[in-house]
Amino acid sequence: MRKQSKFVGATFGAITLLALGAGPALASGSSVNANLKPIPGSGVEGSGTAMVSVSGTTITVTMAATGLLAGQPHAAHIHFGADARHECPVIGDDTNKDGHLNTSEGAPAYGPIVVSLTKSGDTSPASALAVKRFDTAPGGKLTYERGSIKVSSAVAAAISAGKAVVVIHGVDYNKDGKYSGTVKSDLAPTLPTEATDPALCGALLAAPVGGMATGDGGAAGGVNSGLLIIGGGALVAAAGTGVIAGRRSRTAVR
Repeated sequence: MRKQSKFVGATFGAITLLALGAGPALASGSSVNANLKPIPGSGVEGSGTAMVSVSGTTITVTMAATGLLAGQPHAAHIHFGADARHECPVIGDDTNKDGHLNTSEGAPAYGPIVVSLTKSGDTSPASALAVKRFDTAPGGKLTYERGSIKVSSAVAAAISAGKAVVVIHGVDYNKDGKYSGTVKSDLAPTLPTEATDPALCGALLAAPVGGMATGDGGAAGGVNSGLLIIGGGALVAAAGTGVIAGRRSRTAVR
């Protein structure tokens, strides 16, 4: 387990999750967290942190990231598949050998979408490309907090067991500041692949006894600044800039 100082004051900043009490809020549930790291071949130099608290079949999600393509919608999801590897993809998953990973190529690693991390409205897989309801990463920074998200008992169990993965989509391969290019998305042929290819990823891992999990994403990247948990609870306070530092990425749309 890393010492608390590893989680606070890291070079990209920190998210502090403050508790309302010593733990009763999470006593009947569980909490998992992830370090979000760049997908290999994405060209993204960002990073992030996510935390999911589970209580029965209801989850609360807090997330922050930087280094994303600014001012563009970034679809974000929780993925899980019983037959998946429960981890982030590696460059070896690039089946068409174009040097990039699209969403489908990453599926054997992280599985299908089980929760769409929209800011409002539906959170089911049906909202996977609901572009108007995802964060647009102003200044390249994404912050997200949403509670009372209902999931199935199977999904709740998978998240609690450390078998789910958080993925943020949207990259900028040609560095022109927008989603563009002639290659089309594997999810929505009307969109460029930049809009839906995965950018940041992290496996949601349960905290070990006596401390918090580091949430290694199973892909590339260095150590991320993590989440400091004081008890169990629900308030998110952004420290400094309110996010973790890094650089670019990209998203999904409807």
